[in-house]
Amino acid sequence: MSKKYIFLLLLSLIGGVLLTALYYFGFIRFNYPSLKTYPIRGIDVSHHQGSIDWSKLKTEKISFVFIKATEGNDFVDPKFLSNWNNARKHGLAVGAYHFFTFCSSASDQANNFIKTVPKVKGSLPAVIDIEFIGSCKHQPSINEYQTSVQIFINLVKNHYAQEPIIYSTYESYKGYLDTLFVRSPLWMRDIYSKPSLGNRRQWLFWQYSNRGRINGINAYVDLNVFKKDLKSFKSLLSK
Repeated sequence: MSKKYIFLLLLSLIGGVLLTALYYFGFIRFNYPSLKTYPIRGIDVSHHQGSIDWSKLKTEKISFVFIKATEGNDFVDPKFLSNWNNARKHGLAVGAYHFFTFCSSASDQANNFIKTVPKVKGSLPAVIDIEFIGSCKHQPSINEYQTSVQIFINLVKNHYAQEPIIYSTYESYKGYLDTLFVRSPLWMRDIYSKPSLGNRRQWLFWQYSNRGRINGINAYVDLNVFKKDLKSFKSLLSK
């Protein structure tokens, strides 16, 4: 093996390690959505982001924020109310999300969300976050999925008078949302490329990074864009 070959091999390995580190620590990512194509941008946060300096977010061209409110039938995010009030105070469009679990009653989960999240004018629709992770990794049958999610959607929609948004990964989409809840707005997670869904299904929000870095937040934060224009975005807000 020649010295030149060894040198190139080492250089390649070092480059690979460096790129991996830059990606891991949030300095580079796979997706860079065009600001011209997606001018309406936002983040989603929970207690994992710690204390947020909301005044610094003004430099980041952030228009909206989805805030974790609840999980399951009894958990309330300890930072929810603080994040909700501060985001609204700083002029951001605000919405709340619930991490759904198939190990708890859908009606109990909806009640947990409703008693936690204020019903106020100008809010984004509630979000039901469906992933097969967390403390309950149970993967439901199609019937169980459809029945449980429909109960939650009905209760939340009736309370807030808005159609809830479904947040989904590909794992919880395929075999479920590709045929179910076809009229529900979708918020898709794809940190590698623009979401591509079957059956001509459209997404409304796109979470394009889970390791974003922005002013005002010392931890990693999820980055999102809205697919349509400002008029469409404003039409989502509660009256």
